[in-house]
Amino acid sequence: MKKYNFNAGPSMLPREVIENTAKQCLDFNGSGLSLMEISHRAKDFQPVVDEAEALIKELLQVPEGYSVIFLGGGASLEFCMVPYNFLIKKAAYLNTGTWAKKALKEAKFFGDVVEVASSADANYTFIPKEWECPADADYLHITTNNTIYGTEIRKDLDVQVPMIADMSSDIFSRPIDIAKYDCIYAGAQKNLAMAGVTLVILKNEKLGKAPRQIPTMLDYRTHVEKGSMFNTPPVVPIYSALETLRWIKKNGGVEAMDKLALQRAEILYSEIDRNKMFRGTAVSEDRSVMNICFVMNDEYAELEKPFLDFAVGRGMVGIKGHRSVGGFRASCYNAQTIEGVNALVQAMKDFEAQH
Repeated sequence: MKKYNFNAGPSMLPREVIENTAKQCLDFNGSGLSLMEISHRAKDFQPVVDEAEALIKELLQVPEGYSVIFLGGGASLEFCMVPYNFLIKKAAYLNTGTWAKKALKEAKFFGDVVEVASSADANYTFIPKEWECPADADYLHITTNNTIYGTEIRKDLDVQVPMIADMSSDIFSRPIDIAKYDCIYAGAQKNLAMAGVTLVILKNEKLGKAPRQIPTMLDYRTHVEKGSMFNTPPVVPIYSALETLRWIKKNGGVEAMDKLALQRAEILYSEIDRNKMFRGTAVSEDRSVMNICFVMNDEYAELEKPFLDFAVGRGMVGIKGHRSVGGFRASCYNAQTIEGVNALVQAMKDFEAQH
């Protein structure tokens, strides 16, 4: 039976990315050594980092004056590193979900933090509107896609202060105006690579301004100056990121990824809205195209587990919703295919016909 991977992260990767990375794990560049055992300072590995960095800058049209680095620790470490490096007097945070809330919590260790708005009272079913960012904030932090709750900010906001964004689950899915941001970070395990590496894009002139001593490992300048080689980087995840970046470029870049994301979402949301057994959990104008969350309508609530079992029997993997929302979550990152979405839609139609 064919499997359709809807896991929220670590998530689906293009098959050729998996295969090409696996080949290098057996024999890296004909060296007779595995990618998993070579030195990160080997002459054959530096070109991997260089090409990955160049492709990121090309695909996202990163302006001059920005650095691209690869770190460990995931977005969770960035929740701490961002305020450590960027918070001078005051930071503003938009609270749109679990990860945004965690980022806000960490920032409070380093200075005055303003929560400009929150949708927590509505279980994060929408992106707050009609809020104001303090003009004296050092930055506004946003989480562009809320993986658990299925909401997304699919445009670069217009605010009067620099932005910092956690783009872990929608990076490379749409064009971004990098110039609006002082920092963008993304755990790679959703839309870029296997788990184990974090992408960070930094505006160089904003580094070194914080009024505090920063431990060497947590200072962004350390990693910019050493080209991501201050300590041993996650070699295999960086290589898998390179293969994914090559795949994105070959398939039309972020513009093509954007178009495909909207197409997948239209197919699945249309069925959710049509099918009398299901309903979406996020308000329509804020629905994520990366993580599509839905539940059984109240009158069919007892059929939640039977539908999950039915879908799994059809090859669907990872569609069980997060415990904070319940129901189902179909994660449709860049590697997800129209075929996979159509297979899920057919399962929903067939289940409806049976009940």
